[in-house]
Amino acid sequence: MMSDYIVAPMTESIAIGGALRTFTLVGAAPATTLILVFHGSRQTGEAHRGFTGAPLDRLTGDGRAVIAYLDGYKGNWNDFRRHSSFPARLENVDDVAFAQAIAARITESHGISRVIAVGYSNGGQLVFRLLHEAADLLSGAVAIAATMPDRDGFLGEFSDAPVSDPIPVTIVAGDADPVVPYAGGRMPWWARKLFRVDGTALSAPATAAYFAGRNAIAAEPTAHDLPPRSGGSTTTVTEYRQDGRAPVTLVTVRGGGHTVPSHHPGPRLVGRTGDALTIDEIVEQMLPS
Repeated sequence: MMSDYIVAPMTESIAIGGALRTFTLVGAAPATTLILVFHGSRQTGEAHRGFTGAPLDRLTGDGRAVIAYLDGYKGNWNDFRRHSSFPARLENVDDVAFAQAIAARITESHGISRVIAVGYSNGGQLVFRLLHEAADLLSGAVAIAATMPDRDGFLGEFSDAPVSDPIPVTIVAGDADPVVPYAGGRMPWWARKLFRVDGTALSAPATAAYFAGRNAIAAEPTAHDLPPRSGGSTTTVTEYRQDGRAPVTLVTVRGGGHTVPSHHPGPRLVGRTGDALTIDEIVEQMLPS
């Protein structure tokens, strides 16, 4: 179901490194939080918004947030996976500068004090890059249907040692994802060929543990199940929590596929969509109360 929002979506552009980049902006000034949304491969920001049913738009209704759905370069993001060969990587497009420039512009125009990055699939991989290369930009991060590359396959500094600027991180994964294996390893051959990417990745639980280490969380995680709302899959929420530390959460959709949790089912080709905990509810937990 499409959410209500204050103003109609607007397409805007910004010059980055001599190239004009575009994004769709939803919400009105003033707002406290900017939500940067990074789509999956072969999408655009607006296509991703439709793919999910636009649940995040609900968060703009009372001025709490404004949302920027960014458009990748020729359908992709220049993430930190070593074994990628799509145009954004081959041409070394500066997507970190793109995110920083949009944050700077909207911070000035809307009075923003917090920035949250939300990425799906290839967009989730870009969120991982931002967490390693531009963490000072962010107050929270959500990566959906994406797991960390292993040490050999990551172009950034692969380290789970505590960082100086930890932020809350949520990893969302379906344990029946046909594209990104929940248990880690390589993507299926057809996905490697279709998306022009290869390499070995960590499992979803290992990805969450990696970021828990970066947030200096030594306590053992706790888990609880959430029942589905429409007869679908149960969702398991695993929480890494420790007093004085930025939390890390793993949201596992049981039987879930390569989708974004919402009340708007994704295409059957990419598997089942969970609705026990939807993406707008996940992000809402990172907003100021």
